[in-house]
Amino acid sequence: MTYRQDIFAGRTALVAGATQGIGAAIANQLAAMGARVVALGLGPGDGTLDASVRTRQADVTRQREVDEALADFDRLDILFNCAGIIKRGQEHDPDVFQQVLDVNLTGTMRVCAAARPALKAARGCIVNTASMLTFFGGGLVPGYAASKGGVGQLTKSLAIAYAPDGIRVNAVAPGWIATPLTQALQDDPARAGPILARTPLARWGNPEDVARAAVFLCTPAAGFMTGVVLPVDGGYMVA
Repeated sequence: MTYRQDIFAGRTALVAGATQGIGAAIANQLAAMGARVVALGLGPGDGTLDASVRTRQADVTRQREVDEALADFDRLDILFNCAGIIKRGQEHDPDVFQQVLDVNLTGTMRVCAAARPALKAARGCIVNTASMLTFFGGGLVPGYAASKGGVGQLTKSLAIAYAPDGIRVNAVAPGWIATPLTQALQDDPARAGPILARTPLARWGNPEDVARAAVFLCTPAAGFMTGVVLPVDGGYMVA
C-alpha cells in the first residue's frame, strides 16, 4: 500500500534541484505515485524527467526567485530539497566555501521558509537532502561537509519549529550514488575501489534507490516520523 500508484493522487509536490540525478528520480517517483509535480532547477536538465513533471527555472540562492516560484502554488503537500553543488579541492577557498553553503544549506532554508505557509495549509511534509558527510568529515570538501552537517541540524530544528503547523520535516542521507556529482569518483579506479570495498552491498547506489526511500517519508506509513535523517548508503556508515 505504501507504494501504490495513486497514493499521492490529488497532492502537489515541489522538488527543488530536480533536473538531474537524485532530484529527477524523486520527481519521477512522486509522479508515478499520482502527484502533480513541479521540478525546480537552473536549466533543462539531463532529459530524465518524466513528461508529466512540470519544470520551472529558479535559483535557490536568490530569494526573489524562490518567492516567485512558491507564489504559484495555491496548494503544496510535499516539498523536497535536492539542490546542491560540490567543488572538490576548491572548498578551502572561503569564497567557494560560502558559495557551497549558500546553495546547499541556506538555499534549503530559503525554500523551506517560503513553502511553509502553503505546507501549513495542507499539513504537508518536507524532505531535505543530507549526506554521509552529515556524519563524517571530508578533507577535500569542507564546504560540502559543513553544509550537509547543517542540513541535518536544520532538519531537526525545523521538525520542532514546524510541528505545531502539522508539517513533518525529515531528511534522506544518500551514500555513494552514481550521479553527475560523483562521476569523477566513479571514473577513478583509485577512488572507486576503496568506496566499493567499504560498502557492504558492494555497488554504487542509483538515484532510484534514494528516491524510493525518500518518498516513503512522505507516505502515511511515515506519519509519526519527523526530525529523522535516514541513511540510504548500502551499509557504508556501519562498515
